[in-house]
Amino acid sequence: MAEELAGKVVVITGGGQGIGAATASALSRLGAKVVIGDLDQVRAEKTAGELDAEALPLDVTDIAGFTGFLDEVERRHGRIDVLINNAGIMPLARLEEESDATTRRQLEINLHAVIHGTREAIKRMRPRRSGHIVNVASFAGKAGFPGAATYCATKHAVVGLSEAVHLELHGSGVHVSCVMPAIVRTELASGLGEAKLFKSSRPEDVADAIVSTLRKPRFEVFVPRSVGTMGKLTRLLPRRAGEAIARALKADQLLASAAHSPARAEYEARAAESAPGASQE
Repeated sequence: MAEELAGKVVVITGGGQGIGAATASALSRLGAKVVIGDLDQVRAEKTAGELDAEALPLDVTDIAGFTGFLDEVERRHGRIDVLINNAGIMPLARLEEESDATTRRQLEINLHAVIHGTREAIKRMRPRRSGHIVNVASFAGKAGFPGAATYCATKHAVVGLSEAVHLELHGSGVHVSCVMPAIVRTELASGLGEAKLFKSSRPEDVADAIVSTLRKPRFEVFVPRSVGTMGKLTRLLPRRAGEAIARALKADQLLASAAHSPARAEYEARAAESAPGASQE
């Protein structure tokens, strides 16, 4: 039976732009009460103003502040039905070129914040035996891509976290979904070319997939769906064969070739400084 989304209280981290904003728009149109949390309050308020939504300041790396943000949502609305952990950054560089500060930022935003948000959501949802946690990972959480080693590590960790929590919550009434997009045409993907086996997606495509899993819960959500099938098939092959195919399709260069692209300069600068708006998938 499909879940009714009208009236549900939905929290989206990194909701000021990109996937977060597209998801906020889709859910608002369906009558959900959407609260956007974003480091860039100006952008978040602009997005919320275009929708029937709210915007509250949120730095997901401020753990106490993240908890306080969720407390404020509950104070205003009485509960949280859905938490979408969407905030994330993707600086590109070979690992030996990546600074320790960049590594730490990715761990704090892409992983620690997701762990904390998931934990806080469970504490609030399990007693009510109702709720849905959506963790936005990446297809990079199922494979390794040169030029984004730490990003891949954080997304692998989000997939593993989600799998474990999914099992911990079995029978609790609380659902967990892990969304794994391939290339999505947001600012985060600036400078990236097209993959040979699948087309890049729009933020709206990911939003539609999130809406679909909120209506009819499932754990794994690939965008496009074909990347999930492709991933399963390549994992059946011996490693050497899989790597040879990746090289032939230039998948091993997809992120690495964009690392020093002029088209990424603005995004990389903001991500490096954790500037407002950088923490958006």
